[in-house]
Formats: sequence, structure tokens, C-alpha cells
Amino acid sequence: MEYLTIIAMLALIEYMYFGIAVGSARGRYGISAPATTGDENFERYFRAHQNTLEQLIVFIPSLFAAGYFANEIYAVVAGVTFLVGRAVYFRSYTSDAQKRGPGMIVTMVANVALLSGGLVGALVKIF
Repeated sequence: MEYLTIIAMLALIEYMYFGIAVGSARGRYGISAPATTGDENFERYFRAHQNTLEQLIVFIPSLFAAGYFANEIYAVVAGVTFLVGRAVYFRSYTSDAQKRGPGMIVTMVANVALLSGGLVGALVKIF
């Protein structure tokens, strides 16, 4: 479970880094808090950060469930895939929102793999 915890902590560090990037974008594009709109460039940073939060809600419990009920190595590989997918997503979305697709797909595949692994693994243990 140590590796799963490391992956989860790295995901939270990545999320915090994205938050720092949002704060930096606020200054760069002149968007004072609490505003979340006003400049398209800032809005891309803000949405990429929020979208990551939305994915973390699925990722973190699924990561631990898949590692516990299915296979820890499987969960670690999917977890690393998630981290890379989120980094690609954030970078591409903040430069051009139309290019966010590959990062989104990688993230979604990782989350589906983790969710499926956790669910199937738990069901197998019951039956």
C-alpha cells in the first residue's frame, strides 16, 4: 500500500501545482479574486484545475480499491498513467483548449481501469 499512497500523494502535489499555476495566471491576466472569468487564457487554467479536482474524486478511492481488491502493481501502473494524463491535459488545455483530448482520454482510461479493477476485485471477494 506504500506505493499507492505515494501515487495518491503525487496526485495531490500535482493538483497543488496546478493551483499555483492558476494563481500565477490570475496575476498574469489581471483577474482579481474571487472572479473566475474575464480572460480566456486565465479561464483555461482555472478550468483545467477544476477538471483535475473532478477527476481526483474518482481517482483516489479507485486507486486504493483497485490496489487492495485487485492488484497493487496494476493500480500503481494505472495511477502513474493518471498522473501523466493529467500533466498532458493541463499543459495542452492551458495552451489550447481544443488540444486537451489526448490527456483527457489517458486520464479517463486510467480512472476506468482503476474503478473497474476495484469493483470487480471486491465482487470476486464477495462471491
